[in-house]
Amino acid sequence: MNKKVLLICGSGASSGFMAANMRKAAKKEGLDIKVQARSEAELADYANDIDALMVGPHLKAEFEAIKERVPQKVKVILMKPDYYSILDGRGAVDHLMSVLNQ
Repeated sequence: MNKKVLLICGSGASSGFMAANMRKAAKKEGLDIKVQARSEAELADYANDIDALMVGPHLKAEFEAIKERVPQKVKVILMKPDYYSILDGRGAVDHLMSVLNQ
């Protein structure tokens, strides 16, 4: 199951660390997931090439508008503050997999 995941936050800084931690966690679990982090402004450049979009919890107010900017096939997930705030890659991967496996 090769999945392409894009993380977005305001500037791309915190999501960059989160993406790195998610890649490590996915590798440990033997999951074939490609995780990239970009700023919200770059979303349009990547929207057609991803399976899932994970949005930083601080963008909650814009979440519905962000969902409308990606194709229907893309699973859009609002990341939870509990794992995002500590950059817990495993928590994020577990959340991602629970949504993808629905």
